[in-house]
Amino acid sequence: MRIKDTIVAISTPPGRGGIGVVRLSGGESRAIAGRILRFPEGHAWRPWAASLAELIDERARVVDHVVVTYFAAPRSYTAEDLVEISCHGSPVVLRFALERACAAGARLAEPGEFTLRAFLNGRIDLPRAEAVRDLIEATTLYQARVAAQQAEGSVSRRLKPIKDQMLELIALLEAGIDFAEDDISVAPASEILRRLEPIRAAVGELAASFAFGKLVHEGFTLAIVGRPNVGKSSLFNRLLEQNRAIVTDIPGTTRDLVSETASLEGIPVKMVDTAGIREAADVIENLGIERSYQAMADADVTLVVVDASRALEAQDVELIGRARTRGKCLLAGNKCDLGYAGAVDGMIAVSALTGQGISELRRAIADLIAPRGRFEQEGGFITSLRHEQLLRESHEALDQARRAVQLGIPHEMLLLDLYAALRPIDAITGATTADDILNRIFSTFCIGK
Repeated sequence: MRIKDTIVAISTPPGRGGIGVVRLSGGESRAIAGRILRFPEGHAWRPWAASLAELIDERARVVDHVVVTYFAAPRSYTAEDLVEISCHGSPVVLRFALERACAAGARLAEPGEFTLRAFLNGRIDLPRAEAVRDLIEATTLYQARVAAQQAEGSVSRRLKPIKDQMLELIALLEAGIDFAEDDISVAPASEILRRLEPIRAAVGELAASFAFGKLVHEGFTLAIVGRPNVGKSSLFNRLLEQNRAIVTDIPGTTRDLVSETASLEGIPVKMVDTAGIREAADVIENLGIERSYQAMADADVTLVVVDASRALEAQDVELIGRARTRGKCLLAGNKCDLGYAGAVDGMIAVSALTGQGISELRRAIADLIAPRGRFEQEGGFITSLRHEQLLRESHEALDQARRAVQLGIPHEMLLLDLYAALRPIDAITGATTADDILNRIFSTFCIGK
């Protein structure tokens, strides 16, 4: 990208609104803004201050009255001179301001180019830049809090001591090689292992945190299965807190999969209501039952629903056993408001009609997918697959380094493993990231950010 150009973009979502923001960044931001705006007499650019102005056309006719905010380099989002023009939120006005800015010397920004410039100018590191994208794309408040923590540098703060310890060990070994001719043993094997093990453990722990971070970032799928008329659709609607699935007293009402995404303890969950599982009465119902079994196979968690007011039937027992062999599952006894036929091991009594036990069921689902206490570790885990892969690579190199020490391999060879472990850490923060990786990361941003 031509990073010396002054770029411009609309930074507010498409559509109509009270306010729409056009953002300029680069050395010519003020000059370009001065060509398309008319300020009151005596106006002077003051950093971090707002001014009134008129957006004018080529013949100096007023199109809109705007508020202009100037952020001076390096104390701006991009670490460049940055001007934000707040117009009325009409698409016609915003497009006109954009066209005027381009005619005055600006260039349309590429997706993510504002944040890319912030990274290239040292304003933020790469994990913080990626967290900005996650914050924009957050669908739950918990996701937003985690992304905000990471945008403030939580991942970078966890990586910094790891990298510092790694550099100290590398420096110690380099010094040992320099003094080898003097027969000075700077780093015996026991000392190297003592320093290496905490580094290796910290990298492994951070990589393992992706198991939970992936859930926060991507969510999980919950399949709701059971015999016809046990209240699967009613429970589905109750968990969603909206009437999404059709509910009747007629067995087999649900013939196809019905899915909807909701928030459970701040984590996105795709809930799938399935057809009742029984001996099919016709071809269409049989297809629905087959899809129910497929939904069980594809889901991260299966919620088996039974009628708590009646004794379990053989089909219930078979379905529970099948769900448990496939992975994580829970058993919900619905219709407990009609009576209780008897306790079943692990069953959570609920009533989709009255709401009894629903909060306990939600908590049980959350505990199954992420043990209690993990939700409080905001920002203390990684949510990026790229970070996880690089940390695994670093951990593997550290494993090789440990084996090299145990086998008494010369320090010159051991250093190769340590440098191999350091490179992925640098790639996470962006210190050694290739241009094609940067382009791949920032191309997923929206234009204007």
